[in-house]
Amino acid sequence: MKLEEKDLIVARPYKKVYLSGDSVVKVFEESHPKKYVFNEALNQAIVEETGLNTAKVQEVSQIDGKWALVLERKRGKTMEEVMDEDPANLEKYMDQFVSLQLEMHSKQAPMLNKLKDKLNRQISSLTAISATTRYELHTRLDSMPKHVKVCHGDFIPSNVIVGEDGSLTIIDWAHATQGNASADAAMTYLLFALKDQKKADMYLRLFCEKSDTALQYVQRWLPIVAAAQLTKHNDLEQDFLMRWIDVVEYE
Repeated sequence: MKLEEKDLIVARPYKKVYLSGDSVVKVFEESHPKKYVFNEALNQAIVEETGLNTAKVQEVSQIDGKWALVLERKRGKTMEEVMDEDPANLEKYMDQFVSLQLEMHSKQAPMLNKLKDKLNRQISSLTAISATTRYELHTRLDSMPKHVKVCHGDFIPSNVIVGEDGSLTIIDWAHATQGNASADAAMTYLLFALKDQKKADMYLRLFCEKSDTALQYVQRWLPIVAAAQLTKHNDLEQDFLMRWIDVVEYE
């Protein structure tokens, strides 16, 4: 498979994403563990079986010695682009976005990894916070209800494709798990808040209204998912995330 720079659409420190005909090709850097590439492919294949509209996995291969994941190409704009191009109708698009997330949460996929297990591992791995804070986070996590709903883990508007016919496709299932929908919502809120607090507040209000979930319940997840996000070691996010993690010590 020949990939050209003109077809590059996303560049990250650990991967590059290219368009190639009717496919999208993710090429991972050699430093990116092979197990993560295969886990993303497995997640994608598992989620396909739920009936959700998603880009189907086509191939896992190597390109110039680097692992690559080939996926079905879904044509259209991202929900993020649609929101930015038509800010007057932001609430309408946010309502569609939340409805799509709730549709996802209505599905089950027993083969996915368990969210609670992943969060416990992430909290345990954090050396940037004290043992006391880690204990408080583990204790809070253990007290939260155990659910088995499909959770995306990175459900943000840039991971939703809006087709020309209005169809919505969820992409990028690298962080998918089965678990509590409110934990997934807390992560979405946090990722919004890192960029735009107004959108974050609108999102959380709509999620709670449409799912009949108490705001306080989603908020109880915020220190936990902030700790999970902190494991990505993004220096620009650290102060913001630490403020949310510190909340757990004062409640």
